[in-house]
Amino acid sequence: MDLTLVIIIAAAIAGLVIMVVVISFFNIWLKAWLSGAKVGLVNLVAMRLRGVPYGIIVDARIRAVKAGIELGVDEIESQYLAGGNVISCVQALIAAQKARIELDWQAACAIDLATKGSGKSVEEAVRTSVDPKVIDCPNPDAGRGTIDGVAKDGIQVKVRARVTVRTNLDRFVGGAKEETIVARVGEGIVTTIGSADTYKVVLESPDTISKTVLSRGLDVGSAFEILSIDIADVDVGENVGAKLQEAQAEANKSIAQAEAEIRRAAAVAVEQEMKARVEEMRAKVVEAEAQVPLAMAEAFRRGNLGVMDYYKMENIKADTDMRSSIGDPDDDKPGS
Repeated sequence: MDLTLVIIIAAAIAGLVIMVVVISFFNIWLKAWLSGAKVGLVNLVAMRLRGVPYGIIVDARIRAVKAGIELGVDEIESQYLAGGNVISCVQALIAAQKARIELDWQAACAIDLATKGSGKSVEEAVRTSVDPKVIDCPNPDAGRGTIDGVAKDGIQVKVRARVTVRTNLDRFVGGAKEETIVARVGEGIVTTIGSADTYKVVLESPDTISKTVLSRGLDVGSAFEILSIDIADVDVGENVGAKLQEAQAEANKSIAQAEAEIRRAAAVAVEQEMKARVEEMRAKVVEAEAQVPLAMAEAFRRGNLGVMDYYKMENIKADTDMRSSIGDPDDDKPGS
């Protein structure tokens, strides 16, 4: 009797648990069943146990099935577990189908994961493939308003361009994004302006810039196909050539002044050196003159020089000094 009661109680508890489970999943299951996108209760319970929001998975499957796209629950759940946005992937797949663009589930998932964290989405990629997008070149958010180039005559030309692109879904994963397109177009514009003989050529035919840049195949390896490049504005800037010449002339002037200063310093150094040599020679003369009295004294001691000889030498010296003073017109000293 006790065993029978235990069995009844256990069966009642099991039935109650099953009823609670069925009730909690019934709305989602019924919604999927009525929409023709059947999902088993076992799958719903399994997703609940794995921590997957089964409501989102079922909604994504319903949208796909209603659009005529057959997607299994496992495929949608795998994309969710990989960190993707399953609703966005399904919406992109539906948009591509309506626009008759070839896009399968795996490609949509790959694009979704590739755009994660970039502010873009797979929906935007498909929408741009259907409705081309216009990119400003340069990007106003980068802090520059124009792309500046200098023609051969030295005049600066300022250009703003608008690039119309369409998403290339086949190259979207791993392809260069908008920043690369803007950089390539800017480089092409600067090169085209730089090859012009004069700025007037650019002002007269701005379409030559777009034609030249467009012919360079700038969309190679990128996630976009460039449809057109339109010049929105062309303006004349500064005379860069004249400024460069002025700066070069100033630099040449500074160099010449520096070289002149070097030569002046060298001349001053040579002059000082010659003065030092003159003083050195004067010192030697003084030193030699100082030896004369000593030599004369030595001659007196040895008897090689007499007193009369000394007097004659002094008379000759005095006579020489007198003649020198008479012959010097600048000697205005008193008493001379």
